[in-house]
Amino acid sequence: MNGNKFTGTGIALITPFTNNGSVDYNALSDTVNFQIKNGIDYLVVLGTTGEVSTLSCDEKISVINHIIEVNAKRVPLVVGFGGNHTQAVIQQIQEFAEFDEIDAILSVAPYYNKPSQEGLFLHYQAIANASPVPVILYNVPGRSGINISAETCVKLASEIENIIGVKEASGNMEQLMSILKNKPKDFLVISGDDAITFPLISLGGSGVISVLGNAFPKEWSQMVRLALDGKNKEALQIHYKMFGIIQNLFTEGNPAGIKAILSMKKLCENCLRLPLTPISESHYLKLSKIVEDL
Repeated sequence: MNGNKFTGTGIALITPFTNNGSVDYNALSDTVNFQIKNGIDYLVVLGTTGEVSTLSCDEKISVINHIIEVNAKRVPLVVGFGGNHTQAVIQQIQEFAEFDEIDAILSVAPYYNKPSQEGLFLHYQAIANASPVPVILYNVPGRSGINISAETCVKLASEIENIIGVKEASGNMEQLMSILKNKPKDFLVISGDDAITFPLISLGGSGVISVLGNAFPKEWSQMVRLALDGKNKEALQIHYKMFGIIQNLFTEGNPAGIKAILSMKKLCENCLRLPLTPISESHYLKLSKIVEDL
């Protein structure tokens, strides 16, 4: 499987909502076009940042189909297929009718159940066997309550051809280095955390699936491209330029911070679905000042 199309900057795309709580398809179109116009490498939809857990099944299909139409194959498309019931995830894959329109799936570690590493391996093996497109693992122990160990990640990468990469958001640099050292050559290690994108690339990582890039696709894509090209001095300047935003982006939850910034940029309403809420007025003003200073 060719994973080169997922090297660089992927965007963990938001799902815009109107003030009455419905999906804002006009804003979704604007957001997709904004990303592509500003040089991102691929889109990732129906992930955490897209508030996927608050979307109905019908809304998920509508959002995917709308993005497929707007994107028009301009950039690769990754769709989230994950859960803590392996057979249910497989059924979702089997019932999905648009695999000829997407390039990979992103599958989060099964949350809440806290399976063993053997359970994680078998879970992903079953999903990979069911998927007609490549699979990218998503390791985010802070949300899922379970960590895909470096050993399990490398085993999946080595033994299952259809698993082409991992979005790593453990924040454990020793684990990341262990994966990078022992992985197959073409296996992608993608940052799931904007703050460590630059250091991960410098260690051999493949790029980022970014939240920050929703609002700053041009700048963040440029940073990633420079880092991948070994132009570390120039990349580091952008990294630190954006670091103040990254430090404050997730203070009151994700995607609350990025939606606030996107509302400042008139790309969407500052609306989330419960149990998530918009950031506080004081934090909104703080983020607004940081954005203005840029």
